[in-house]
Amino acid sequence: MNHIHVIHENAAWLEPLAAALDRQALPWRDWFFDRGVFDLSQPPPEGVFYNRMSASSHTRGHRFAAELTAAVLAWLEGHGRRVVNGSRALDLEISKVRQHAALEAASIRTPDTVLVAGKELLLTAARRHFAAGAFILKPNRGGKGLGVRLFYTVDALGDYIDGLDYEPPVDGLYLLQEYIRAPVPLITRAEFVGGRFMYAVEVDTSDGFELCPADACAVGDAACPATEGPRAKFTIVDDIDAGLKRRYEAFLSANGIDVAGIEFVTDRAGAVFTYDVNTNTNYNPDAEARAGRSGMETLARYLGAELEHVSRRRDAAD
Repeated sequence: MNHIHVIHENAAWLEPLAAALDRQALPWRDWFFDRGVFDLSQPPPEGVFYNRMSASSHTRGHRFAAELTAAVLAWLEGHGRRVVNGSRALDLEISKVRQHAALEAASIRTPDTVLVAGKELLLTAARRHFAAGAFILKPNRGGKGLGVRLFYTVDALGDYIDGLDYEPPVDGLYLLQEYIRAPVPLITRAEFVGGRFMYAVEVDTSDGFELCPADACAVGDAACPATEGPRAKFTIVDDIDAGLKRRYEAFLSANGIDVAGIEFVTDRAGAVFTYDVNTNTNYNPDAEARAGRSGMETLARYLGAELEHVSRRRDAAD
């Protein structure tokens, strides 16, 4: 029997998808990628392979999980296996610089961005490019918004990089990025499954930029009310601008990305800036419960349809 093979390194993030796959009675296997042995002289198993490797894997003690995944994806793709979010998706997941280049190539507007290699060069670069306004420091390889910090002055950046809270990027590369000031502290994350728009989520950024939907709304988190009181941190909206949606879908198709969350912000003049593509997307259960939606159920159905297609093709070949 063919299976859906889920490649990942975070068991907690897998649980909602595992439950959805089980509810739909789909045959699947857990491929936990931290270490392993793979005989490259043999063909891989049959089936559909869903890559959920995260850019933040190193923060969970899995420093080389992404590199291992890249190697195994090359093996799978070399044998013609169906890989959902294949090598190109992983490449963009682990590099915000390459994301930026891909978005620019697709004529999707991005914030002004400066690449810096070397902690000692950060202040000089910030003074040259962002002395007149607020800017964001982020690691090239991040995930979950980790290491993303907003500074209003270059001196504040200096205090941070000389302080105890300083976090070096795992690959040694930093991005200094223009801060887009929205009329209200909100960003929007558009979710796509099978390369097609599913829904969008408005995210309240009042408390910072660590915005992973799977983590931020925990029990006891005052920033995540249920249905009454202050605005919920995550709120599902059914649609986004039609032109933007078309550009995003074309971008995903051109880059071989099947499943993603694309984040954008709208400034006070109404201009839209896209700044992040997350190919290991998670969905917020509280927001989905309020909206009567389920991203994981949609994703499971998509993976099931891909598996059926692979199985039919194999049967026809036999």
